[in-house]
Amino acid sequence: MLDSNKCLDKRVFYTMVVTTALAVSISAFISPWRVSLGLLVGGVLALFSHRWLKNSAAAAIRLSTEGGVSDFRLAQFLLRYVVIAAVVFAMHTLDLISLPAVLVGLSSFVVAIFVEAIREFYFAIKQREEIS
Repeated sequence: MLDSNKCLDKRVFYTMVVTTALAVSISAFISPWRVSLGLLVGGVLALFSHRWLKNSAAAAIRLSTEGGVSDFRLAQFLLRYVVIAAVVFAMHTLDLISLPAVLVGLSSFVVAIFVEAIREFYFAIKQREEIS
């Protein structure tokens, strides 16, 4: 079970990387540079958030099963939102990014989940047995 979770996590992460790279590549040719940079920043922040959430959630689960609760781990769980907001605020204040583009870039996780759902649906249809 753990191995399939690792595979799922890797597929989602790499789909997020590909989605971000594809969006930035296409945007570089058809959009202003602020949009492309916004997509890049949003995509990188989504990847950062995904990894940080995975690590902090795993640590919180470990702590809860061991019986201890660490305020530091719980603060770290929420700190990622503060870091993401600070980066977006700073870049937007400096007028370096398009805010809607950042939001689209942050949505690379949604695209990755849809790709994974389509993949699972395909294998469910392909591997199902005939009903007589």
